[in-house]
Amino acid sequence: MSEMDEALKAFLAESREGLEQLEIDLVELEREPGNATRLAAIFRIVHTIKGTCGFFGLNRLEQLTHAAEDVLAQLRDGKISYGFELTAALFELIDAVRAMLVLVEQTGNEGSEDFEPLAARFRALLRTGTAPAEAPAAAAPASVATDDHDRQANLAETAIRVDVDLLDKLMNVVGELVLTRNQILQHVNAQADGALLRISQRLNHITTELQEGVMKTRMQPISTLWNTYPRLMRDLELHTGKQLQLLREGGDTELDRTILQAIKDPLVHILRNAVDHGLEAPDARKAVGKSAVGLIKLRALHESGYVIIEISDDGAGIDTAKVLEKAIARGLLKAEQASMLGERDILELLFQPGFSTAAEITSISGRGVGLDVVRSNVARVGGTVDIQSWPGRGTTFRVKIPLTLAIIPAVVITCHHERYAVPQVNIREIVQLEGHEVARRIEAVHDTRVYRLRGKLLPLVDLRELLRLPPRSSGESVFILVLQSDGREFGLVVDSVRDTEEIVVKPLGRHLKGTRCYAGATIMGDGRVALILDALAIAQQTKVVGESQMAQRAMKQSAAAAAEMSRDEQVSLLLIRVGSDGTAAIPLSWVQRLEEFPVKQIEKAARGEMIQYRDRILPLVRLSHLLDLPTNIERSDNVHVVVHEEAEGPLGLVVDHIIDIVEESAGALAKGGESLTGGLAVVQGRVTEMFDTHTLTRLSRDSLRRTGSSAERKLATETHHEQ
Repeated sequence: MSEMDEALKAFLAESREGLEQLEIDLVELEREPGNATRLAAIFRIVHTIKGTCGFFGLNRLEQLTHAAEDVLAQLRDGKISYGFELTAALFELIDAVRAMLVLVEQTGNEGSEDFEPLAARFRALLRTGTAPAEAPAAAAPASVATDDHDRQANLAETAIRVDVDLLDKLMNVVGELVLTRNQILQHVNAQADGALLRISQRLNHITTELQEGVMKTRMQPISTLWNTYPRLMRDLELHTGKQLQLLREGGDTELDRTILQAIKDPLVHILRNAVDHGLEAPDARKAVGKSAVGLIKLRALHESGYVIIEISDDGAGIDTAKVLEKAIARGLLKAEQASMLGERDILELLFQPGFSTAAEITSISGRGVGLDVVRSNVARVGGTVDIQSWPGRGTTFRVKIPLTLAIIPAVVITCHHERYAVPQVNIREIVQLEGHEVARRIEAVHDTRVYRLRGKLLPLVDLRELLRLPPRSSGESVFILVLQSDGREFGLVVDSVRDTEEIVVKPLGRHLKGTRCYAGATIMGDGRVALILDALAIAQQTKVVGESQMAQRAMKQSAAAAAEMSRDEQVSLLLIRVGSDGTAAIPLSWVQRLEEFPVKQIEKAARGEMIQYRDRILPLVRLSHLLDLPTNIERSDNVHVVVHEEAEGPLGLVVDHIIDIVEESAGALAKGGESLTGGLAVVQGRVTEMFDTHTLTRLSRDSLRRTGSSAERKLATETHHEQ
């Protein structure tokens, strides 16, 4: 490549960076028209682009930027006033210059598009000496706040530009070096040569340093992506008539550029969705006591080898009733199935292909293309998307993505003499069970297997059964890998755990691309190929976490099957201890999670007992109090809590003890009435009270409201006496 070509590439890269900064400065200048520092920075960027164009013979680009520079010079000197017309023209300038740069890169020339009308607008602004047009009354400039200052330092002396393709090739070479290193280490460990061992250890150290260095060159701060959002917010203001404020935290959080590019479009989808669906119009916000300016907050942080990106708004929240109405109208489920869905299940409907709650099609949303695309694109890079929403308070999208996809630490396991790799970021802990413990500690009831891990019921998936391998012999020891998927835990039962190793992720061959459970493949130290297990795919395929079994039926069965359950159909139940020695059952569909908390973590407030749970406040209701039964909870160090989620918020039902998860025939169970206990049934040989979930929810909520009302009356009485 000639020196001229190298110089042109540098000009194109520097100009693109300048345009990105120009967008940020323009948004800020629109908010603070008298900011001389911003104006000087804008003038400097346009002047730099104009000055370099002549050197490369880009005459049309030079003429256009020259016209803009003349206006900016007059504005800087105070000879013309600043207004919306000038801002609009400068944003069009950015788009025009960006389009020209693309053509120059692809074809070597500026193209034939005529930008003379835009240049004429700048000349007209120069003649009139003012920018008279006003911004639309419905929109105010978007304000942007960041947690570190804009970096304006000149990095020319400390940084160089490297072609991305070269970095990718270098990363591939390092990957092959890591594979070779692994093979050498495995071979050397079987030898008795001390000198060879020392050399191999030195090679291991150097390879690790080189690997870390190359991976750092591919890392980019997420702020490089976020810097384009102020312009997006401004455009959304003009289209929607809403007033927006954008807050950004953690912009220096770094991740691999490949992943950064992959999540670019999904994040824009979420932002548009937050503005169009989440935030109310200014008048509507004022009517409910909110600021007229809607808040969009971006937050990024590292967590256990992943990058967490949260996009929050302080809007009206998601109307789950409206979501259900749309889902029924689109035929995704029947009306009688809707009552069987929990809060999480309803929000999952938003990710159905083509699903939208927009009342009308606009340029921003309503075309049925959005959240399903978001989840698909994020899943391609090993990430997940979750939604939390609070009525009247707003919605938060939580995107969880790995730092890199190239080289990852993994645990190597075996199952029926075959080796598999499990990424370490998915593993919470590893439990070993000796042969004589397996039958005693792994409880099997019909198709459900659980392991009691420190008092919690951990659902299990046996890798042999999943992969249809021959069963183990009786008395064989096993390992349970406690995996985390989509914020929930389950156990993967494997034959043995061999070692931890850094592996190079290779894509699956065409014959395996349609196979679920695998995230890729790798080459082990002995040259053999091992498949990489995908924790999320395993969880989804086996349905061991995620939606409850009843919700699964509601989503997939027809109305008749859901409304009129066969007498032979199996119903999943949670068995609990009530009072001193009574047994009761709750349909598992009502249960979101099973938790155990130390009593000392329970906080007593005026509105009752509370506990801090997953960044929220979980109100507690003691089941023994609802039934007016004696209990031994007060003498225990820990309490067992059944967590239930619904539109009104989370609810923690405190029970004496969690016994088991079982399945029973629907025909053998008594039907519910208006009492708290829907009737009696024999479950596992014991007379068991069957709780009616609707009544249980209603009475629990009533108990919380009574406690709150009593506290308010007491406070009002005390205030009255003080006065």
